[in-house]
Amino acid sequence: MPAIKTANRPDEWKIEQGLSGAVLPVLDMTGPKTKAIPPQEFGKLTKDEDAIKAVGDRNKLFKAERKGWKGYVEWEKYPEKKAAAHKILTSQTFPPNPEFQLGPIPGTNPVLPGTHWKMWHHAIGGELDAVPDDSWKLVLKEKHPDMLHLLQFPYNGEPPKRLVTDKEITPNSLHFVRNHGGIPIIDKENYSFTLDGLVAKPQTFTLDDLMDESRFPRMEKYVTIQCSGTRRIEQILKYPGQGDEVPQAPWAEGAIGTAKYVGISLKKVIKACGGLVGEGKHLELYGADTYFKDDKTMNYLVSVPWSKVKANEVMLAWEMNGEPLPRIHGYPLRVVVLGYIGARSVKWLYRIKAIETPSWAPVQSQEYLYFPQQVGKHNFKLTDGIQIQEMPVSSAIMSPWTKQVVVHNGAIRCKGWAYSGGGRWPERVELSADGGFNWYTVPLSKLSKKRAWTWRTWEMDLPCDVEGWVEIVCRCWDNALNTQPPDVRTAWNWGLHVTSSCHRISVYSVNKTKPLTRARMDEFDEKGVPFGPITVPLAWPSQGWDEYGEFWKKNGPRDAADE
Repeated sequence: MPAIKTANRPDEWKIEQGLSGAVLPVLDMTGPKTKAIPPQEFGKLTKDEDAIKAVGDRNKLFKAERKGWKGYVEWEKYPEKKAAAHKILTSQTFPPNPEFQLGPIPGTNPVLPGTHWKMWHHAIGGELDAVPDDSWKLVLKEKHPDMLHLLQFPYNGEPPKRLVTDKEITPNSLHFVRNHGGIPIIDKENYSFTLDGLVAKPQTFTLDDLMDESRFPRMEKYVTIQCSGTRRIEQILKYPGQGDEVPQAPWAEGAIGTAKYVGISLKKVIKACGGLVGEGKHLELYGADTYFKDDKTMNYLVSVPWSKVKANEVMLAWEMNGEPLPRIHGYPLRVVVLGYIGARSVKWLYRIKAIETPSWAPVQSQEYLYFPQQVGKHNFKLTDGIQIQEMPVSSAIMSPWTKQVVVHNGAIRCKGWAYSGGGRWPERVELSADGGFNWYTVPLSKLSKKRAWTWRTWEMDLPCDVEGWVEIVCRCWDNALNTQPPDVRTAWNWGLHVTSSCHRISVYSVNKTKPLTRARMDEFDEKGVPFGPITVPLAWPSQGWDEYGEFWKKNGPRDAADE
């Protein structure tokens, strides 16, 4: 066949139908004629070896900080280190991140590799050079083999749907992980953290100090931790937004987990330091992992208000589900902030600083912001966004899955979770099989135990008489009668955070209480022909010609006679 001469690209049809949105030109309609502006293209990668060499020996600049701490660099005390790292990063260019919102999401596990973050760690070198490989080894060692690795580094992973609510308390190996940097490997015997800033008597504490029950009473809590990215994939698939592969990993419904934590109240530790002084009203929490933002390096920093700490709702925890914290979850010591966004529960804690205002560190001031719907890349300001703290009421269907065919006898077996932050709890969970017009309440006997800081898992046989495509919807009411927005458009925001809308899935209903359906399904079984996928045409005639003829004899021809 001779080649077709055309001005079109081979994928022209996909582009025109929005299936390759990343390559669509921007249309400039500000003038009398519309102009097509092509998207950015990345040229040749560059590297100024002399500038990088002039920074100095990276193995000395970024060497191990403390005995028994591997993969940790202290950035916050040393602006000269930050300046050196910034010079290294800005003296070279890096390949672009893969586009997965306006382009295809890879069908691999890990889904996304973390291109830039691996390269940044290797570019800085020194103590950070081995962190990507060491972190991945810990993932393989500590997490369940069936985990879905959304991002290899820094590690972001969730359990598959069938295992998310398999148990009311999430096993450690199946608890989701949202890390913001590599995993520091810290020995317990060499561990300590400092509490300073606006306190009367700054002190340093070892883990043995904290575990001394004569000084600090123990605290045990069942706590659900939820990432604000939970169910982000629903926003991405309908309305893409801000992000690259790290901050906006395509989370599904599994970025939530519940565990029993053992530790002490941060309030007691502050009391041991003589309490807050001056204008101390916020506690800045420091993690030993390295975070990158705008070609700058830093430690992971966020803050929580004193009011939250004062209410004994901030824990320093060393135990998770009866075991020492896994390294991937913050060993030896992490913060657990009850009812807040997971990003505030800092792992690998090495410092707490009492300060006057919420932290200005990037994770607090530039990330995890909930923007108004008309705010985007073209016009946003940081102060437009609400800093996310308490998580709103939310829920999700874990079974069946969207686009799944369900053969049933008048009821579809469903299961899932429901959660509300801030100390509220799910009081009622409801399901609809008709897109949200009629609702059925999940029986209380099918809901897990009610606790102030945890989710409730649920199961229900949802009545469904109709056949064909149906939309199953889930919503939760918490004890303050808060409920969920009706659809994902209501929840969409430029940052793609907090998909708290009613969870909707489309399934194909095949109801065997219908005589024709039962007979047809029996026929599939007898012939040994798989029923799925439903888009494959029927493999034999659906009706005999005798029956066909009798129908038209009885009911008249297709077109009415002109009499």
